[in-house]
Amino acid sequence: MEFRIASIDHVQIAAPPGCEAAAREFYGAILGMKELVKPAALRARGGCWFECGAHQLHVGVEQDFRPARRAHPAFAVARLDELREILLARGIRVADDDNLPETRRFYADDPWGNRLEFVEARQEA
Repeated sequence: MEFRIASIDHVQIAAPPGCEAAAREFYGAILGMKELVKPAALRARGGCWFECGAHQLHVGVEQDFRPARRAHPAFAVARLDELREILLARGIRVADDDNLPETRRFYADDPWGNRLEFVEARQEA
């Protein structure tokens, strides 16, 4: 086998129709991700795309939407405690998790109930 998977290009999260304003508020304003312009051919589908480090997060519209409660993306966060306080101040519930001994992390839900994991970014040596 000569091919290899080089990296993840993007992760897509499903959301209900009409999700764009809430996506921009949560992923853009609160989490600080830069919104990307979707290609013209895909704009009619709805949703939003965001830059997430070297990767992208796509919020895609799903007509029969059900939140992902188990499957989830994990975001590496510099200044994890600051994000935690911002989410709490906005009334967003966080669930701390200490099941991985050497990993600081917590979970929170996006506006539609999708599970998100936030882990402390590792310091570059």
